[in-house]
Amino acid sequence: MASLRPTGGDDDMNLFATLARHPRLLKRWSAFGGVLLFGGTLSDRDRELLILRTAANTGADYEWGHHQVLAELAGLSPEEVARVLSGPDAEGWSSHDVALLRAADELHRSAVISDDTWAALASTFDEQQLIEVPMVVGQYHLVAFTLRSLGVEREDGFEGIPA
Repeated sequence: MASLRPTGGDDDMNLFATLARHPRLLKRWSAFGGVLLFGGTLSDRDRELLILRTAANTGADYEWGHHQVLAELAGLSPEEVARVLSGPDAEGWSSHDVALLRAADELHRSAVISDDTWAALASTFDEQQLIEVPMVVGQYHLVAFTLRSLGVEREDGFEGIPA
């Protein structure tokens, strides 16, 4: 697989340095992704659970490494972060967390959230949060597809998905 390695300085995140080769696309994608990452209605913890599970489902080491750090800042324990790899049926998740992880799995597997999972999400989320759930998962599928296809490498100090 060919690698589109960044040509910028070492301080650039490889993702942005690579996408900077398509400035118009980067500008619009950054605005969309920024709303989901920094301006969404999901809690940071909920968003990071969705992102980590999506990274695990897609084999996106780059996103796992960056979002493992963000997940812990959002209140997930290192044990919870590791447990994301085992999915929604692992012991220890709340029913709310199970619904989020299951939604990420269902979207990955069949591109739709089942009625049962939707009902579980709707019991705790408002309309805007419900809209954001598939948007976050979809956004991070797009990121995973792009990063992996372009061969974007993790920066030093960021771990990939544990084996």
